[in-house]
Amino acid sequence: MIKSMTGFASVTREHELATVGVTARSVNHRYLDTQLRLPSMMADQESELRGRVQKWVARGRVELAITVRSTRPPEVDVVLNESLVNALSATVAGAEQRGLTSGGLASGDLLRFPQAVVVRERETDEAIQASIKQVAADAVDDTLRELDLMRTREGEYLRADLESKRDAVAGLVEKLDAAAGSGRAGLVDRLITRVGELRDQLQVDESVVAQEVVRFAARSDVNEELTRLRGHLTHWSVLTDAPDPCGRKLDFLLQEMNREVNTLGAKVEGPDVSELIVAAKAELEKLREQAANVE
Repeated sequence: MIKSMTGFASVTREHELATVGVTARSVNHRYLDTQLRLPSMMADQESELRGRVQKWVARGRVELAITVRSTRPPEVDVVLNESLVNALSATVAGAEQRGLTSGGLASGDLLRFPQAVVVRERETDEAIQASIKQVAADAVDDTLRELDLMRTREGEYLRADLESKRDAVAGLVEKLDAAAGSGRAGLVDRLITRVGELRDQLQVDESVVAQEVVRFAARSDVNEELTRLRGHLTHWSVLTDAPDPCGRKLDFLLQEMNREVNTLGAKVEGPDVSELIVAAKAELEKLREQAANVE
């Protein structure tokens, strides 16, 4: 099945105490690479969230970000650092006795001393945290579903483009088949003509010469390469029609097709062969570049 590796989705869900936002962005990558940005309250769910991503995405770099923004002012605890305050008081009292200062230690003075008065945000109740986490998990599923839909839609455009390029390669294969047959016949004719020119100069057995001509011409036979190329093109359609991700398989198939075209270029005779080989390689390169976007 053709799916693009690129996509974006964003979902926002409301909880009575917070707003949960989830964004997912995917780009090309050889394997599945998941990057997570999570609030501290969801750090323990990293493994589970990676599993959720893996259910929807087989290949690509996926960046999943979750934000939890409280809709109410946070509750806080104000804590007096008594040991520090006692030490400060004793120091100030000693300074007063020596006549170095006067007036004692005021409450305003305490606020100017770092860590004398500590303001801490009160931890959210576990039950409330659990309900917020559930809202976030549901939002992640919705986001990944939307990401998959976008990647599927993009895949339809990829499929149309890939099919047109595949058809172009198939047409060039048939032209190469015709050129190979014509080139082989021309080669045999040239060999027979050359042997006829040398017949008067050399004493040779004509039946042996004929066998060598046939054997030499057989070396330029490319029926096996053409058959494999046609098989690869058929397999291409099988892969793209199957429900499973096929990007990496298409990469491998293109390598095999390119190898067969190189062999054809080395074996086929004829004036138009070079142009056809160059055109086939160009189309295969276009296929390779586009297939790199397929999951």
